Amino acid sequence: MHSAIAPIDIHVTGREALDERLEAAVKHLQEAAMRTGRHGILVTRNRAGSYTAALSDQVPFGLTRELVR
Repeated sequence: MHSAIAPIDIHVTGREALDERLEAAVKHLQEAAMRTGRHGILVTRNRAGSYTAALSDQVPFGLTRELVR
């Protein structure tokens, strides 16, 4: 990930909160990606209730991918 936009860490205990936080993070990152047109978005599940959303040069522009660790 090579971007000036910091990754967004998300820590939740419930599904509703997860959906809301992920949606907000992806929307924020989509706006940033539109400015450069060079990055996609990678959402990584680190463990139960812990996620990271970030711009990624490994994901094509216009796409959002998920990674489970």
